[in-house]
Amino acid sequence: MEIYIKLFEVLSPVFFIVGIGYFLGKQKSDIDTTFITNYSANFGAPALFIFAITSSGVTYDVFSEYFIYSVIALICFAITGVIFLFFMKKDISRELPTFFLPNTGNMGIPICLFAYGKLGMGIAAAISSLVVLLHFTLNIFLAKREFDFKVIIKSPAFYAIIVTILFLYFEKPIPQFVMNTVMLLAYGMIVMILMSLGVALTQMKVFSFRDAIITSIGRVIVGPIIGFILISVFNLSGFAAGVLLIQSSMPSAILCYLVAAMYSPKEIVDNISSTIVVSTIMSLITVPITVFVSLKYFS
Repeated sequence: MEIYIKLFEVLSPVFFIVGIGYFLGKQKSDIDTTFITNYSANFGAPALFIFAITSSGVTYDVFSEYFIYSVIALICFAITGVIFLFFMKKDISRELPTFFLPNTGNMGIPICLFAYGKLGMGIAAAISSLVVLLHFTLNIFLAKREFDFKVIIKSPAFYAIIVTILFLYFEKPIPQFVMNTVMLLAYGMIVMILMSLGVALTQMKVFSFRDAIITSIGRVIVGPIIGFILISVFNLSGFAAGVLLIQSSMPSAILCYLVAAMYSPKEIVDNISSTIVVSTIMSLITVPITVFVSLKYFS
């Protein structure tokens, strides 16, 4: 019984805040979430990396280890996406991000925090740092089909990761006033993005339910299977293995839609929208199962 209470304590805050966003979106259909996107890209996401990793007690070695695991996991997710999209005869480059860029930041990090405490949050942030960096670099390249190195140079997430790595490597504490600031920015972003996800669910439509089901299976079912395989291959154990499994199970990120809406044709945007909606709804079932397994066997 205790594990079910813990499961409720872990998931209910996240789903409740998403529900608030959904309620607000139903009350007012023309809510503009552009401000939240800009805030997240320029301030919230970088602050979340710095705060979640440096305040958790995660060492440079642990960060590096799970950053590498996240690279391997994302490559596996991407290969899965290529296979699915090839046989579905879809636009592989533009629709691929829904497979290899899950919602590890604003959904995954708080779930891992509630499940495993600050150390869990740190591991989750190490995994998520690469995902968010790719959102504002590779995701844009794929959507535009145009490589622009300036996108990386202009990405605050890129510099946040570098700063975090330097502080971890040299084992230097970040000044307290900086930590207080990034804490407020990070927590503010998590709440706003979760609510914007709820709002988005009222605005986005499912245009091809069959295709959306197939691509969502590739994200929320094949994803945790890949995570479990990596845990077995690398003989991982404890809470860190549980974090990797949870992060692998997250639905497609709302940022995939926001980037596509800026750079991709309407048909692609509609397909991505459909996958995000359906994978998020499916995650209401698959994520609790994954978190249950993680708490029971990796704690």
